[in-house]
Order: sequence, then structure tokens, then C-alpha cells
Amino acid sequence: SMALPRFCSHCAAPLPSPPPVTCPACDTSHWLDAKPCAGALVTRRGKLLLVRRAHEPWRGRWDVPGGFCGPREHPADAAAREVREETGLAVRVGGILGMWIDSYAPDGPDAEKVTLNVYFHATADGAAEPRADPTEVAEVGWFSPSELPQELAFPGHVPRVLESWRESVEPAARPAAASPSLPLPAGPTHVAPRPVAPARNPGPTA
Repeated sequence: SMALPRFCSHCAAPLPSPPPVTCPACDTSHWLDAKPCAGALVTRRGKLLLVRRAHEPWRGRWDVPGGFCGPREHPADAAAREVREETGLAVRVGGILGMWIDSYAPDGPDAEKVTLNVYFHATADGAAEPRADPTEVAEVGWFSPSELPQELAFPGHVPRVLESWRESVEPAARPAAASPSLPLPAGPTHVAPRPVAPARNPGPTA
């Protein structure tokens, strides 16, 4: 459970209010720090791996594979671990897509829990197919950039994560994309260097 602490972690005395608060019995400070989380945008053949959550919060909605970082666990390692635990896939984690802050739940005591969510690009190793862990995931699916689901978990940030991913893999989706009337060339362009005339050899001067 992620419910806010009601008792001091140092002396077990009741806390007068939710964090941030100082224990009146022993002066221990309690803070409401953001919880570090990590997720992986796993792609294979141009499609993105998403999971349908099997538990609250946001049960039944599609989500990026991910979860809370363990003590002293690097977010990249946490992202790979969560993908493996939820889908059985081994992945290679690449660069960071971005970071977003959100609340863990829409209501109740967990709504006060703040999460710092770090997302990475990743690719699935080999040709193995994902297998959902029924305790965490109700369904897994591969989605093309144009067919991403609308029923998303953590709507405070996951839609923006998917939009950032889509823009990263589809240049035409970027705000600064070229006008449709001026299509980009299919392949890389090459501009030949302009020939330079040889310098004239000046004659001997008088």
C-alpha cells in the first residue's frame, strides 16, 4: 500500500497531520517526496508494446510497462526489470525519452503520492512473444503509432509520453514538420560541392 504514514517511522508516535510534518515526540521530519518510477517504450518492427493493467489504480486501462524503482536501483535497470516481470520479454534499454511528474491515483489516500516518471526507449531482444503476468497485466498488445489506444492509465502524463514517442518515431508528427505540399525526399539528400576554379598562376611581376 502507498497510504500516507500515520505514525512516526522513528518512534512510532502518531503524527498530527500528513507529511510534510515533524513528529512532536522525537522531532523526526517526514516528507512527501516524489517516488521515482521508470518505464520502457519497447518497440519491435515499428510497433509499441503496451500492457492493460490488472489492478488499481487505473485497472483495465492501457499503460506503458513500468513501475517503482527499488532502493538504489538505476531507473534504466528498473525499466528493464518491470518489462521482464510484466511481459516476460528481455529488452535493451536505450536513451531517455523524457521525465514527467504525476499523482499515483485519481482519488483516495494514494492521490497524495507524487511520482517522478522516467521513460526510456527500448527494443525487444530476439523474436520471443510477450506473456502477460496475470497478477499485474490483463493483456499485452503491439500498437502502431497511428493506432495507439485511447483508454490510458495515468492520464495526467501517459498520453503525453505516447505523443512524445510518436513524434520521435514519426517525423511528420512533429510540430515543425514540413508542409504536405513540400514532401521530404524519400532518401537522404546529398549536395555536391560546388566546383572551384583553379587559381590562376600570376606571371612574374616587373
